[in-house]
Amino acid sequence: MSRIVVSEFVTLDGVMQDPGGAEKTERGGWAFRFQRGPEGDKFKLDELMASDALLLGRVTYQGFAAAWPSMTGEFADKMNTMTKYVVSTTLEKAEWNNSVLIRENVLEAIARLMGAPGGDVLVAGSARLVQTLVRHDLVDEYRLMLYPVVLGKGKLLFSDWNERRDLRLVEARTVGTEGVLTLVYQRPERS
Repeated sequence: MSRIVVSEFVTLDGVMQDPGGAEKTERGGWAFRFQRGPEGDKFKLDELMASDALLLGRVTYQGFAAAWPSMTGEFADKMNTMTKYVVSTTLEKAEWNNSVLIRENVLEAIARLMGAPGGDVLVAGSARLVQTLVRHDLVDEYRLMLYPVVLGKGKLLFSDWNERRDLRLVEARTVGTEGVLTLVYQRPERS
């Protein structure tokens, strides 16, 4: 069975919005002000290589689709060739190579992905989609790159959340030279 793995850049106060600045938000671009070093790059490459597919919301998909097709290298090759599932009710077409549009019955489609054999289904960015996955207890693992910055506002990784959800820390490392942490949390096995 496939696992749903949420991978996010996040601030100390839980903001996940616009880490690279492509969305041109007021406080965007915060992640790339810090050097995550070769260890941080390896963390991101390893998680991508362990994945069979991407699951993305429309905004993240459109940003990725605008950037990745023109890039080269091992990371770009994997991004461009792997299957991309795009959750959107407004997108008419998903034209980036190997993209599949999910327009309705989203939870059923995700349940089918999870029930299929294969590697991880990686979710990056996609705040609204992540909130849906969290609410329905569909996330098997969180891979967070925690940056030493507080923004004070922005889309939160866990917003409008009022339930307890215990997680198990399976990995924690400092990467780069500026205090960026990689954290891997898994959902405890269900009884």
